[in-house]
Amino acid sequence: MALSERQQKIYEFITKFTREKGRPPTIREIGAHVGISSTSVVNYNLNILAREGLIQREKEVSRGLRIVGQQAKALLGEVTTVQIPLLGKIAAGSPIPLPTEGMTKWDGEMIALTRELVPNADGLFALEVKGNSMIDALINDGDIVVMKKQEVAENGDMCAVWLKDKNETTLKRVYREKNRIRLQPMNPTLKPIYADPRDVRIQGKVILVVRQLQKLPA
Repeated sequence: MALSERQQKIYEFITKFTREKGRPPTIREIGAHVGISSTSVVNYNLNILAREGLIQREKEVSRGLRIVGQQAKALLGEVTTVQIPLLGKIAAGSPIPLPTEGMTKWDGEMIALTRELVPNADGLFALEVKGNSMIDALINDGDIVVMKKQEVAENGDMCAVWLKDKNETTLKRVYREKNRIRLQPMNPTLKPIYADPRDVRIQGKVILVVRQLQKLPA
């Protein structure tokens, strides 16, 4: 079956995006590029590409697209991916359910990243950012932050922090100042949070940001 002009454009975009970014595009990024506002229409065309043996899809995985076949080797080379659990949104609310040591299975959503970006997925998890407190660090509402699970932080590290006294979690830069900890937003319109060290629990450090370039209505 010959591809339509739209399907060929989608295939070429997936190939070019994967080669340049080291990861496949999201459905919304594909729609934005080819001028399709409906995610269901994008999915329809992706299913045709999959049926024709040009791509493989993992529908439960964010960015779960992969160029396959002999042409893929010529266009992309050998690209391997790792999957990281997406644990939810980082915002005020319940503590983040961090993956346990030796965790091998996560029943929720996963994101796929190339090994060029993430050589080793051990101890990594991902969170969707809610809010604009870190916009000067080029982290916007809806972006995905990949975190390394750890309980300590150096001054200036960008971390997911659980505030026990406020019963909320937040993404901020961490600074230790005498008898307190300053959690610094990267937004000039917002003030820092000062906390008693006994009320602060570091949950992870940001190692990578996956930006959502454009949001379209479903």
